[in-house]
Amino acid sequence: MYRPVPPQVDLPALDHEVLALWREREVFERSLAATEGRPLWVFNEGPPTANGMPGTHHVEARVFKDVFPRYRTMKGYHVPRKAGWDCHGLPVELAVEKELGFSGKKDIEAYGIAEFNEKCRESVLRHVGAFADLTERMGYWVDMGDAYWTMDPHYVESVWWSLKQIFDKGLLTQDYRVTPYCTRCGTGLSDHELAQGYETVVDPSVYVRFPLTSGALVERHPGLALLVWTTTPWTLMSNTACAVHEDVDYAVTRMPDGELLLVAEAVRERVLGEGTTVVETVRGADVLGASYARPFTSVEFPETDAPVHTVLHADFVTTEDGSGIVHEAPAFGAVDLQLCREHGLPVVNPLRLDGTFDDTLPLVGGVFFKKADAILVDDLQERGLLFKHVPYEHTYPYCWRCHTPLVYYAQPSWYIRTTAVKDALLRENEGTDWHPQTIQWGRYGDWLNNNIDWALSRSRYWGTPLPIWRCESDHLTCVESLAELGTHAGQDLSNLDPHRPFVDDVTFPCPQCGETAMRVPEVIDAWYDSGAMPFAQFGYPFRGQDEFATRYPADFIAEAIDQTRGWFYTLMAVGTLVFDRSSYKTVLCLGHILDEEGRKMSKHLGNVLEPIPLMDQHGADAVRWFMACSGSPWSARRVGHQAIGETVRKVLLTYWNTVAFHSLYARAAGWTPS
Repeated sequence: MYRPVPPQVDLPALDHEVLALWREREVFERSLAATEGRPLWVFNEGPPTANGMPGTHHVEARVFKDVFPRYRTMKGYHVPRKAGWDCHGLPVELAVEKELGFSGKKDIEAYGIAEFNEKCRESVLRHVGAFADLTERMGYWVDMGDAYWTMDPHYVESVWWSLKQIFDKGLLTQDYRVTPYCTRCGTGLSDHELAQGYETVVDPSVYVRFPLTSGALVERHPGLALLVWTTTPWTLMSNTACAVHEDVDYAVTRMPDGELLLVAEAVRERVLGEGTTVVETVRGADVLGASYARPFTSVEFPETDAPVHTVLHADFVTTEDGSGIVHEAPAFGAVDLQLCREHGLPVVNPLRLDGTFDDTLPLVGGVFFKKADAILVDDLQERGLLFKHVPYEHTYPYCWRCHTPLVYYAQPSWYIRTTAVKDALLRENEGTDWHPQTIQWGRYGDWLNNNIDWALSRSRYWGTPLPIWRCESDHLTCVESLAELGTHAGQDLSNLDPHRPFVDDVTFPCPQCGETAMRVPEVIDAWYDSGAMPFAQFGYPFRGQDEFATRYPADFIAEAIDQTRGWFYTLMAVGTLVFDRSSYKTVLCLGHILDEEGRKMSKHLGNVLEPIPLMDQHGADAVRWFMACSGSPWSARRVGHQAIGETVRKVLLTYWNTVAFHSLYARAAGWTPS
């Protein structure tokens, strides 16, 4: 006989009844126990960082990460669901700096690294309870009691082990390269971090006269000047060379006032305007080796026989933008550095690590590099060197966490040579089931095809320490565990906290020469931590061998679509580097969460919807249904009370009324299912 179903329902109250039932009867735990021994279906949880409160976007991801494991369980699989927490990195450090009123690394070091890192540890524990509440409130079944923590010593050791595998393959090296650098955070960033922080800005685009001082061309045309284009006037302080393309035609052009300028013929009218006369056309090759007067002379260059302040050939010079002539400042551009290295040119850098120019320089001493543009452009104008100043709208990289404009900065850093395994990454991508499929060889495939080496090291404090020790003879020892470190140091280090500054204090005789080896000071990119979770969650290989053997690779992962250049990439990269196999088979990309007007949710706009109040008003089922069913999973979702309320009325109440109607008349008729 059917039980009576009331015509009205309080959905949030019903949620709590169901949750109480699950809790009292341990339904999730019993579902795992009941399926033990069945075929495994492996799901990996992407770890959130609990130093901030959970948001509505966490609900979206967790809906899909709950639905598919439940479905697979009902299909007869055993689906372990291990929660995880991302603990390290810049987001945590910056939040703690803000709490303490710090403005940078000097404040941290004055406060004490040990004390600062302890605050970071406390910070990542602070909101675990709020995430646990959200997890239960929305009915997401995941094992919070057996969660992995990326700051756990066993996890750190597993990460160390993987780095040693990469080091032993010759793929973890230190090099002096130009990398995106945050002057506020005082550290370089990786390419996948860079991709998360672009903003559209308007910068000065300037055309500057560089008078030629030697060469056959200026002998034929006295007074001739190169017309050089740049969108970073502040880099002109350290101009080292200029570049043309040897196969491009360049026009010696007389302006209406008689001035002679050299520009690429293809851009002459666009750049110089009408009323000009071409005196002579030459190939770029005819300009090579000519010397010129640089626009600013206050930065000193070392004595050298290399062709400083001359015209070089560069394949990257085009006539799509600018004048067809570019200036080279090797300390602030990767291609500039490569070109100048090829010619033996010095790398001169007047910019300090905080982004300000050296105090000894006129005009811009002590000035932040982005603010120096206006000062230098005004000076060029006063001295008659500025030909044209045009506002230039383009995307510019900002720090993905503190929103400081980044600078491309030449400095030593540790790199994983992901370019050496590019073919393997492409092979693994080919075998991956992407949803939507367009991501595979679109957004993600483009990322892999244009792969550059992973800038791994961070000049920071709260992170997995890079496990490399160096002696004065520059011999390197990569350590895979606390046990190995203890063997080298001749002491029991099994209880050592493998974080700074404690691990920094450990020294040992270099195995190659006997000199004292000290740890290099850097920590690693926190994205590597999360990319290592398929094995580090078990502490592999020092423990958890059986779990890892049966759960690698994962059958399914799901996160927001921006993780194509974040977690999805680092998972595949780390897995391929260490095991020659990606760590997942199927990946679901989820759309972004927006407000009802299509804007990104932010405290600044006042449009943030807190997830638990949203469920307390409409019920968790309504929110879950909306997230799961309002379009394809990878479509953006406009979340608001109106949209969720419509789900209640059109979906859940329709179902409820149907069941209530059926129950009423089935009881009246005495009907029972056959």
